[in-house]
Amino acid sequence: MLSDRRSFLEKMAQIGVLGLMPGLSAAAPTGEKNHFVVGPYLQNLGNHEVTIMWITHKNCFSWVEYGAGTYTSKREFGYTNGLIEANNRINKITLTSLKPGTEHKYKIVSTEILGYKGSKVEFGETISSPLFGFKTPPENEEEFKMVVFNDIHDRPQIIPQLLYRHGYSGNKRDYDFVVFNGDCFDWVTDEQQMVDHLIKPAVDIFAAEIPFILTQGNHECRGSFSRHIPNYYAYPDGNYYYAFTRGPVRFVVLDSGEDKSDDSVEYGGLSAFDRYRETQKKWLEKEIESPEFKKAPFRIVLIHISPYHSGDWHGPMHGQQVFGPLLNKAKIDLQLSGHTHRYGTHDADANHNYPIVIGGGPLEGNRTLIKLHATSKELNLKMIRDDGEVVGKYTIPKKART
Repeated sequence: MLSDRRSFLEKMAQIGVLGLMPGLSAAAPTGEKNHFVVGPYLQNLGNHEVTIMWITHKNCFSWVEYGAGTYTSKREFGYTNGLIEANNRINKITLTSLKPGTEHKYKIVSTEILGYKGSKVEFGETISSPLFGFKTPPENEEEFKMVVFNDIHDRPQIIPQLLYRHGYSGNKRDYDFVVFNGDCFDWVTDEQQMVDHLIKPAVDIFAAEIPFILTQGNHECRGSFSRHIPNYYAYPDGNYYYAFTRGPVRFVVLDSGEDKSDDSVEYGGLSAFDRYRETQKKWLEKEIESPEFKKAPFRIVLIHISPYHSGDWHGPMHGQQVFGPLLNKAKIDLQLSGHTHRYGTHDADANHNYPIVIGGGPLEGNRTLIKLHATSKELNLKMIRDDGEVVGKYTIPKKART
């Protein structure tokens, strides 16, 4: 296997496809051996594809070895504009043409790049992970389960506490993917915080085999490192707002942005969230007219700050103005939010014709885990407080679509 890898690297170097990819990350300190900082972790798992991410200590050329069943006979790497991604630390490699409803095995491999002598690449040591597995959802998936966190605020211990208490049926994980619905941090200052307070706790429990998504909360907008967050997750088209289908549910992910006005002194004149929400409005108008949205048995919106029941700050009020009429028109089935640190359920009313579930905050006794079980016939939701008390519940039957 080692000789195969070496010949593969030699061939890649000979044909000149390895190139420097600027700006992805800073070089690691010298004198330390290369290792995996964190990962692997799964993003965007679909019927036919998945994105696998990890971070290395030093700049590398990296790839995934994978295959259906128990074999890893295939290899995939990332490339941009014809250049294979190399000399980087943050790896984001998408496997395509996967068979739906199938178990796959994979491992991650990274070879350190020591430098360049002219056009020749100097390679260092190769490191690889153990084998991990994931299963692609089947076509016409009829049911799935997910869990939702929100407002962890740099308390990573919440992730294992809530999952180990309430995320298992016996010894089996009771979820197929995980949502972190904003404000996982107070403000984002560096990569180490991103790793230690979210990615590594997720990897330690589930993320090498089960995907997760991070929606942007208002606190993800803050801090010197906030603009680097998209490098660490696989957002479709690079946007925090997007839609995807899982089983009978069409998910619409919206970015509520900041809660204060753009001219607030805290932002130093570097915010344009009103304009950003208006841009999302135009996208949302198209999404709710799409065939994928219209044919979905259920429609769920994920947004950190609810346009309703979130107070009268500028952000939620502007969100109410730009998103509210469209979401009512779309006849969504459910909205999942956070932000207020006050858990609660809000039935449909004169302002919003769909139920809204808002999760709790980061302090003990107020932490919640939202569990959703979707089938082709109904949605079942439970919001569980950290002490096990069920503090919110909905059963939503499938509606006739016109």
